[in-house]
Amino acid sequence: MSELVIGWDLGGAHLKACRWADAQVQDVAQWPCPVWQGLPQLEAAMALARARWPDLQRARHALTMTAEMTDLFDDRADGVARLAAAMCAGLDAPVQVYAGPRLAPGPAVLWLDSAQAAAQWQRVASANWLATAQHAAAIIGHGVLLDIGSTTTDIIRLADGRPDTRSRSDRDRLASGELVYQGVVRTPLCALAAHVQLQGQRLGVMNEWFATTADVYRLTGELDPAHDQQPSADNGPKDEAGSQARLARMVGCDRRDATAEEWRQLARQWREAQLNRLAEAWQQVQPQRPERVVVAGAGAFLAAALMRRVYGDAAVGIALIDHGRDVARAGPLAGWATVCAPSVAVAALLAGA
Repeated sequence: MSELVIGWDLGGAHLKACRWADAQVQDVAQWPCPVWQGLPQLEAAMALARARWPDLQRARHALTMTAEMTDLFDDRADGVARLAAAMCAGLDAPVQVYAGPRLAPGPAVLWLDSAQAAAQWQRVASANWLATAQHAAAIIGHGVLLDIGSTTTDIIRLADGRPDTRSRSDRDRLASGELVYQGVVRTPLCALAAHVQLQGQRLGVMNEWFATTADVYRLTGELDPAHDQQPSADNGPKDEAGSQARLARMVGCDRRDATAEEWRQLARQWREAQLNRLAEAWQQVQPQRPERVVVAGAGAFLAAALMRRVYGDAAVGIALIDHGRDVARAGPLAGWATVCAPSVAVAALLAGA
């Protein structure tokens, strides 16, 4: 029987997992897991994982995380320690925690047990982007990783088979442009633009949690419903009418105050605002036109538009490499492997250790 490895990416809003055996992706899954509401949310997600894969106890487990920064915990050190312990308890098995590339000679990756992860929490905290970049770089050699997720966007240079960055913390990456705290599902629209146009009138945007980017990309038709797992801002329907109503609240209106096409036009303005912010960060990280871009995340559909925004007609020559298809080589599971790239990465990296 071949060795079974499960890669886990424990975020603040989702638990993502990749089942890896025979040097390939066998299955990929994502479950809603709002950790900020308490560790029972993680326990519930783990129950779904055990139901999907009853043989979890015979697997080796690789873990990366970002949920340590949620306000459930006193600080990130507390979060890393409690989450690593909770994963071990939920799996009833040891877990190897990803701590980045190894600097000394030896295996390419530094893996820590639960106690070591708590002691070296700085290497573990919010390192999932680094796992994705390390795995992608090992496969394609050089280029740029663009991972547009539900909540955040990562822009990481790859060179000589390694991540080409000196950043390690979220603070450093926010300064460098490598981390943009915007995604295509959970970002509140008031974070994207202060003013929009509706029916020829320039309107200020209400700074309230009335609508999110999921509403925008539902109306543009770009967000895959399977990847739309978080509740809407008002816990209302995640359909066209519900999204229109939530956008209307952002500008002091009701859904009946405009036509369906006018609400789509308004959604496109927020899409443009998000592309502008991502383009600003991209130019900070990658001022020169790259030959290839590895595209990952639920917002992978924005990659081509972003390249056109930055490079104009010259974007035609940039190779967009789909993470799930060309890095994970996940075949029919490529869509979910693209969305759950960090879980695929840690599974593949541990399997190769």
